[in-house]
Amino acid sequence: MDKLNPLFDFGGRVFLAILFLLAGFNKIGGYAGTQGYMESVGVPGFVLPLVILLEIGGGIALVVGWQTRIVAFLLAGFCLVSGVIFHLQPEDQIQMILFMKNIAIAGGLMVLVSAGAGVWSLDQRFKKA
Repeated sequence: MDKLNPLFDFGGRVFLAILFLLAGFNKIGGYAGTQGYMESVGVPGFVLPLVILLEIGGGIALVVGWQTRIVAFLLAGFCLVSGVIFHLQPEDQIQMILFMKNIAIAGGLMVLVSAGAGVWSLDQRFKKA
C-alpha cells in the first residue's frame, strides 16, 4: 500500500479541490443570486469576491499541492464558518446534513494540515530544491 500513497494523497487533494472549484465557478455564474443570498443571512455582499478567490485559488493550490498546509487550514476554517452561518439549523434535517458535510470536509482538510500534500506536489518539489 505504501507505493500507492502518492496516488492517494494526490487523489484526495483533487477530490477536495473539485468541491471548491465548482462552488467558486458557480458563484461567478450566479453572482447576483449568491450575493443576495449571502446578504439575506447577514453576510455583507462585498466579501463574495474574496470567497470566490479562496474557493478557486484554494482549489487550484490543493490540486498542485502548493502551500497545502496553509491553504487547507484556510479552507477548513471557511467550511466551519460557512457551515455555521448557512447550515446550522437543527430544526431542518437537510440543512443539518449540509452542516455535517461541511464538518466532514473540514476534517479532511485538517488531515492535510497535519500530513501535508505528499510526494506529488509543488510543496515537495520546492522542499527538495
